[in-house]
Amino acid sequence: MARIVVEVMPKPEILDPQGKAVAGALPRLGFTEFAAVRQGKRFELEVEGEANEEVLDQARKAASEVLSNPVIEDVVSVHWARES
Repeated sequence: MARIVVEVMPKPEILDPQGKAVAGALPRLGFTEFAAVRQGKRFELEVEGEANEEVLDQARKAASEVLSNPVIEDVVSVHWARES
């Protein structure tokens, strides 16, 4: 069964309180290498049947119309998952 990964992030101009909280916690936990954090969403869509470009196009459409809020979020990636 194939899987499509959709990644959504807040638009750059939108405040990200969760990312800011994580960025504040990292140095306290000894992770001082990171200057900033933005937190987003990841969706995994399993595909029954043939995995083709038409299905990937449908995933892109679902990402922009259902899985993200275009006012405050950007769909940054829609791609086939790598098999591990």
